[in-house]
Amino acid sequence: MRDHQPKHLDARAPLVLDTRELPRRPGAMRALKLVVPAPADLGLELIGVPEGADLTLDLRMESVTEGVLVSGTVHGALEGECGRCLRPISDELTVRIQELYAYPDSATDETTDEDEVGRLQDDMFDLEPALRDAVVLALPVNPLCQQDCPGLCPDCGVHWDELPEGHTHEQVDPRWAALSNLTVSTEE
Repeated sequence: MRDHQPKHLDARAPLVLDTRELPRRPGAMRALKLVVPAPADLGLELIGVPEGADLTLDLRMESVTEGVLVSGTVHGALEGECGRCLRPISDELTVRIQELYAYPDSATDETTDEDEVGRLQDDMFDLEPALRDAVVLALPVNPLCQQDCPGLCPDCGVHWDELPEGHTHEQVDPRWAALSNLTVSTEE
């Protein structure tokens, strides 16, 4: 048997959930609906859930032979900026979550790696790592304000959809600048 030295869970933390009211016989189930504040840094560079924003958890805790299976959905607000034009983005996210939290001294100690399965500590578990994985993996790496966002003009930095049709930045190679003056004088 492995010697697990997990961090101590704080029962007051919003994502530390208690399973004491859930009977330890396989098939027992308890539904749980709650709203918790989002932890810090729940997202990617361009988009994420703002710290402290409400996350709605609609969970089901089921007793299984090896521990407690937690499944359900997480719903929350997203904020960020478009990867093409840098406009602000506000959206909502709903993701599915499912994680097994093993009882101490269960067969999972022998059949899985220490960090492969969550562990119950004093009949409590921390949902934050599983929630973080589910939310971050569901986020777009390059979020867009709209599917066909044209982005910014690379020369002047103005949004393409705010520029007149045919907008260009004519750049003359300085080596040919003298010749362009000849063309202008012959046209007069």
